[in-house]
Amino acid sequence: MQHNTQDSKYKKKISRFFRYALIVFISIVLGLSIYIWNAGSLAGNKLPMPFGIGAAVVLSGSMEPSISVDDMVLVREGGSYQIGDVIVYEADGMMITHRIYSKEDDTIVTWGDANPVADNPISIQQVKGTVVAVIPKIGVLVRFIKQPIVIILLVAIAFLLFELSYRKEKRIDNEEIDSVKEQIRKLKNELNQEDN
Repeated sequence: MQHNTQDSKYKKKISRFFRYALIVFISIVLGLSIYIWNAGSLAGNKLPMPFGIGAAVVLSGSMEPSISVDDMVLVREGGSYQIGDVIVYEADGMMITHRIYSKEDDTIVTWGDANPVADNPISIQQVKGTVVAVIPKIGVLVRFIKQPIVIILLVAIAFLLFELSYRKEKRIDNEEIDSVKEQIRKLKNELNQEDN
């Protein structure tokens, strides 16, 4: 009986942990989706950077071989920009990831590693930040997850798992209560038989 109680308590703790992890997951997915949607749709910000860090999926091969299509770049906001830094900037309503070729005062000229010519000069105000990391090929997954139907499906699955976990824990609790009630009933019957 003691061993079963300990097992049951352990299973409850595990179940509770997974339930809380699902709540955190749902909150993060929904929160980020709403934040990115608001930044893109309402504020017109194509690269939201919460906490000074943003992420973008590369859509062209202009930075091959160092950065490929479907790689994700992590971008740090601000700082000083040097020749050779890979930056992300906005031009003609698009986010571009290229290397700084030359710099003079507030004007920067970039060049995609795979391109035959340099880009048109840009203002330093157009620069979103410096690429600090590249995660290869994760962009396929990111683009898939960012689809509204996938977000809804992930949230629904998480909610379903949460609900199933809660129901299982409740069923185990009810079984334990029924077991205790049955033991009490048996004890009462034994006491009644002894008294008779």
